[in-house]
Amino acid sequence: MMKALFAIACSLTLLACAAQGAEPLKAGAATANITPSLGNEIIGGFVPFPSQHIHDELQARCLVLDDGQTKIALVVCDLLGIHRIVSEEARKLIEAQSGIAPGNVMISATHTHSASSALGKRRWEYEQKADEYQLFVARRIADGVACAINNSRPAEIAFGSVDVPEHVFNRRWHMRLGTVPPNPFGETDIVKMNPPAGSPNLTEPAGPIDPTVSILSVRDKEGRPISVFTAYSLHYVGGVGRAHISADYYGMYCERLEELLTAKTKAEREALDLPAFVAIMANGTSGDINNIDFRNPRKGKQPYEQMRYVAHDVAEKVHGALGSLEYKEQVTLAASYREPTLNWRKPTEKRLQWAKDTLAAGRKNERDMAYIYAERVMHQANYPETTTVPLQVLRIGEVAIGTMPCEVFAEIGLEYRRRSPIKSAFMVELAHGYFGYLPTPRHHKLGGYETWLGTNRVQEDASVVLTDHLLEMLKELAKSG
Repeated sequence: MMKALFAIACSLTLLACAAQGAEPLKAGAATANITPSLGNEIIGGFVPFPSQHIHDELQARCLVLDDGQTKIALVVCDLLGIHRIVSEEARKLIEAQSGIAPGNVMISATHTHSASSALGKRRWEYEQKADEYQLFVARRIADGVACAINNSRPAEIAFGSVDVPEHVFNRRWHMRLGTVPPNPFGETDIVKMNPPAGSPNLTEPAGPIDPTVSILSVRDKEGRPISVFTAYSLHYVGGVGRAHISADYYGMYCERLEELLTAKTKAEREALDLPAFVAIMANGTSGDINNIDFRNPRKGKQPYEQMRYVAHDVAEKVHGALGSLEYKEQVTLAASYREPTLNWRKPTEKRLQWAKDTLAAGRKNERDMAYIYAERVMHQANYPETTTVPLQVLRIGEVAIGTMPCEVFAEIGLEYRRRSPIKSAFMVELAHGYFGYLPTPRHHKLGGYETWLGTNRVQEDASVVLTDHLLEMLKELAKSG
């Protein structure tokens, strides 16, 4: 009897959708393993080193949505970042294999500091040929999207958010006059990135935090979860074992949310041979945000202890917010993609001469910061004058996800949300490439690690130019809905 009533209800829903000229949403999710071989270099610090152990597998987590007219794919990879050639290659493969237009596919990295490089072996080179691992990642992303399509079924979707401010801290600090140490160029900045925790010389953070976890929840018509896509502006947590590969807190969060959402339905899902639930955590705008409370430093912890604490707490708060969401069977999907032109930031003659002199003097030790930045300055000097920068906006009903290929400062994401003409908006960073840090013009005047030439790579007002482009794209999509 219940099955008959359910079939009648589904038929009525389909008739209603047909009458309105729209189709019900379909959705599918899947993961693809992108763990590199041991011995590949782990990047994230200034001196890469070979991996010796895999603590947890790295994944490309994929969600595909289909409104009957448009398909979009959202992919988040457990990587520090991706070179744009990885995104370009993956989207070509996806178009050929699955028929989704490249501009409708979002590919981003989480920014785990415990992964091998998908930025290329010479990751500061602007132009490069894809290496073996980059091609492997692109292929696995395309396969993950194909599997997500294979797993697609009628679905409904909801959007919400929850504030979790206790894990995010601005890492750029004003300090008492005369206490900021010289930078690698022999100059003194106004602010310090990652100052000594608990120092009496701290005065105030140089910018805000974004405490919001944005939530896009997808479930099937019986209420069983398909995927939860989330974004949180937290750089990473860290604290792994020696030379370990790990997805950091992003992976632990996904595992914990899966436990919370599917524990009661595990037997049913296995009996029906349903695809696995896929949790996804993207990085929001965390270029100046981390997990260190500089006012109140915490005691030392065992490897993975702090990571697990943050991951589980965020997962539990997201899980608690899911119960109040309102789901819809129909949403309109749309995408906008463009590549505006920016200038590469170039060294002055004075900075260039400093770099030449520093390199000529030789490297003092492995972590000689002046030497490291002299190398970066010389790389930057050899870049062409301009570059195109991939930007994307995905519209999912009344939700607008904007992307930039940089480590974006939190206040840029807050501005995007505030100025968006679409009701619910959030940003995902490190999408479709890696172009360095993206401070605002105000922060460039303050200096600090994120503004140094070689850490920051594009023109100093790039945040203004790129944000304006995203908002123009948003306005175009707002008219279409």
